[in-house]
Amino acid sequence: MQEAHFRVWPKGLPAHISQPRSSLYFNLEASATRYPDKPAIVFYDTVLDYARLKREVDAMAGYLQQCAGVKAGDRVLLLSQNCPQFIIAYYAVLRADAVVVPVNAMSAQDELAHYLQDSGARVAFAAQELAPRLASFVEDGRLERIIVHTYSDYLGGGTGAGKAGEGCEGADIAPPDWIAAPRGSLHSLGGVPWYGAMAVNAPPLPHKARAGDLCLLPYTSGTTGRPKGCRHTHGTLGAAVTGSALWRGLTAEAVIMGVAPLFHLLGMQNCMNLPILLGATVVLLPRWDRQVAAQLMARHRVSVWAAPPAMVVDFFAQPDIQSYDLSRLALLCGGGAPMPEAVSAMLSERYGIVFNEAYGLTETASFLHCNPMHRNKRQCIGVPTFGVETRVVDPSTLQEVAAGEVGELVSRGAQLMLGYWNNPAADDESFFMLDGQRYFRTGDLGRVDEDGYFFITDRLKRMINASGYKVWPAEVENTLYEHPAVHEACVIGVPDACRGETVKALLVLRPEARDGAREEEVIAWARARMAAYKAPRIVQFVEALPKSSTGKILWRQLQEAGRETA
Repeated sequence: MQEAHFRVWPKGLPAHISQPRSSLYFNLEASATRYPDKPAIVFYDTVLDYARLKREVDAMAGYLQQCAGVKAGDRVLLLSQNCPQFIIAYYAVLRADAVVVPVNAMSAQDELAHYLQDSGARVAFAAQELAPRLASFVEDGRLERIIVHTYSDYLGGGTGAGKAGEGCEGADIAPPDWIAAPRGSLHSLGGVPWYGAMAVNAPPLPHKARAGDLCLLPYTSGTTGRPKGCRHTHGTLGAAVTGSALWRGLTAEAVIMGVAPLFHLLGMQNCMNLPILLGATVVLLPRWDRQVAAQLMARHRVSVWAAPPAMVVDFFAQPDIQSYDLSRLALLCGGGAPMPEAVSAMLSERYGIVFNEAYGLTETASFLHCNPMHRNKRQCIGVPTFGVETRVVDPSTLQEVAAGEVGELVSRGAQLMLGYWNNPAADDESFFMLDGQRYFRTGDLGRVDEDGYFFITDRLKRMINASGYKVWPAEVENTLYEHPAVHEACVIGVPDACRGETVKALLVLRPEARDGAREEEVIAWARARMAAYKAPRIVQFVEALPKSSTGKILWRQLQEAGRETA
């Protein structure tokens, strides 16, 4: 069965590819040398060409090394929505031989405190509207420096190379007010302004990082509810992005829509690292707006769009979607959640577009499985890509199951992380040896068919998939238990037409709180203490929660009941 997928393997492609030994920064250096005048980033009315992008990356790297004390291997936090500064900061950290710690822009202050403490980051980049969440960490000494950027600095040509769409219809797409907001005072934040750091123009030290060096520490939650850092190197990220480009036949002529969040591996790899590897152009959109996305796609003749299914569903639900020229859109791909069968059929029949579904995890740098471009199967995660081995094992015995049977998917490949950051216990739970090789337990239950295509059937781990975001009930429950009215809590995922799944909390109230507690108040309280995608959208007060003989809450029973009544 391990060889079955080679019967549908893309014609002309090898089973294994040579892995780059250079750093990700080298990709920027190469593209800036090959295509210095080519648009690298389009941000509303501003274009940054590759030469300018590299100059600004080098200038910021020099500031980090010469003025902020960042040394090789140091971790640097990055808190921002999609914008040119995100890409510049990310590659500046890599240029400085340091490690990027990208965090969700919706992260609450308590979550940020954990990321800082666990990673040991002492320097942070933050967008102007998000920087106040970090200010207290400067005051108490946990952070030494925040470099604060303002989105509007890269509007109207900004510090980029020129204006986008001059002479083109639709060149006046207006940014929202929060993007157009001017620079504010940083006195209360203890921050350093982006433009001030750039103006130092300090020369960076020689770049020494290579494929085996750590470069990224994205955080993913686990069944314990404590977010864990995934140790990725230039090589693991490079293996995934190089494989994705080759598998899909992408070139420097691609124009890529960059609306998936860059702090998430889907957006980071497909909308930043991929176009920079290719020397292609990315059209950035900071936050999802389906009408603006359609305008930008038509105006810039976008040819590639990587997005979670929920975003695609919303995009094509626009009443006037057929009025936009999407004729250049040749590749629509994504993962994180299955694409609904009806939507896949609509895309194929109405637009001639095949949604190229892939599969990956934060731990695998996003790209692990993918459907062959010439033989796509719907509701399927495709086949293992270059050099990847995936097996289906019994989750209890970790022995391989018979062909066609359901078990846990376990994988190995060059894009797999080294392990978790300072968490050997999590490594012990997630890695094991099989036939002399080290495999990673994905936590997903699935099966493989006779052609070698894999299908996800369920999740072994207790995880909610809300619009492609992982939500771990234990983490949400831990926070809910801090509410003064909550006696017991159980968080489950229930079906949602828009998000795929949404978060529901079943709560047993303390006796003294039963008369005054309101569901809406608990929801608002939770949203103030955790990222919006984690906070319960539904709260239900119950008299009691079902429990086992040992006192464990029977969450699976509640989840099954919730799905039946949704």
